[in-house]
Parts: sequence; C-alpha cells; structure tokens
Amino acid sequence: MSIALQNKVLTEAFGASEGTALRIKQIVLVALGIVALAICAKITIPMWPVPLTMGTFAVLTIGAAYGPRLGLATIVGYLLVGALGFDVFAGSSAEKYGITYMMGGTGGYLVGYVLATLALGYAARQGWDRSVAKMAGALFVGNALIYVPGLLWLGILYGWDKPILEWGLTPFLAGDAIKLVLAALLVPAVWKLVGKARG
Repeated sequence: MSIALQNKVLTEAFGASEGTALRIKQIVLVALGIVALAICAKITIPMWPVPLTMGTFAVLTIGAAYGPRLGLATIVGYLLVGALGFDVFAGSSAEKYGITYMMGGTGGYLVGYVLATLALGYAARQGWDRSVAKMAGALFVGNALIYVPGLLWLGILYGWDKPILEWGLTPFLAGDAIKLVLAALLVPAVWKLVGKARG
C-alpha cells in the first residue's frame, strides 16, 4: 500500500485533498452521513429477544471511515437534525420527536454516539481500521462507550432500583455482536480494495 495512504482514514483515500474541492467533499460526506444514520436508525430486522436496528452499526462505521473530526461533525449534525424535530432516531415518530424524545430513555445512548464516533475515528487514524482484529477491538470499545452513558442516564432517569441492565443492555448484546462482526469485516475489506486500486 502506498506510503501516502498511511495515517489516513477511508474518506481521505479518495477525492480532493485540499482547497475548495476538499471543503465541498467534506460537506457532501457529512450530508450523506446524516442521511445514512437516519436511514439505518429506521432499519429493523426481526430477531430474538429484541429486533436488531442498524443505527449503532452506522455510527461506528462512519466513525471509522470519516475519522474523528469529520465523524464528529456528522454525528453532531445528525443530533441537531433530530433536535429540530425530524424523525431520524430509531424510536422517534411523528408524535414523539425532538428534544423531548432526546431527553427520554434514549438520551444517554445519543451522547454515547458522540463518544463512540470519536473513539473509532481516533482508532482509524492510528491504522486500526486496516486490521480485522484491531478493528474489532476498536468497535468493542466504541460500543461500550455507547452503553456507559446510556445506562447511566437510564439509572438517573428511572432510578437504580429498576432493572437497568435488563432494560438497556442484555437484550441488545446478541444483535450488537452481529453488527460488530459486520463492521469489523467491512472496513478492512474496503481498505484492501483501495490498496488494490492504488497498486
């Protein structure tokens, strides 16, 4: 793989790399990322014990592909769109949206989205997204960073005497494992294609 690609994240491996063209590329990528996050949040796959949604898959993959700064801009943009009342979250609807929805049980997980995006972005900047094993490790950390504020917020919101782990963690572990495997295979595979295209 070319030395020029070292320390780059996926979105920096193609297209413009400086000037106005770079800014336009970044704006387009942020807009596409927000759209992808909104679409993936609404994708539901039947599974036991709870349906599998693809929102966290999109968050983690965009974090790795975009890097910390562009990833942060994208996830913050997504949250702002949701805060304005658009139906872009997994559990939001025409009747339940905006700040009110974000301050509910999902609020902590949305904060976790920001932390996970930054973590995956920094890991990708170190080249962890080129290896399936390292990517899996980064994804595990990113997923944990989604759960920690999510569970803390549930405890604060509903009380620690409630079955917080049964509500906000254990039902989702099987689905998250599937999504982590998919992302761990996908991003390094795309890098291999980039390397072949450059080779």
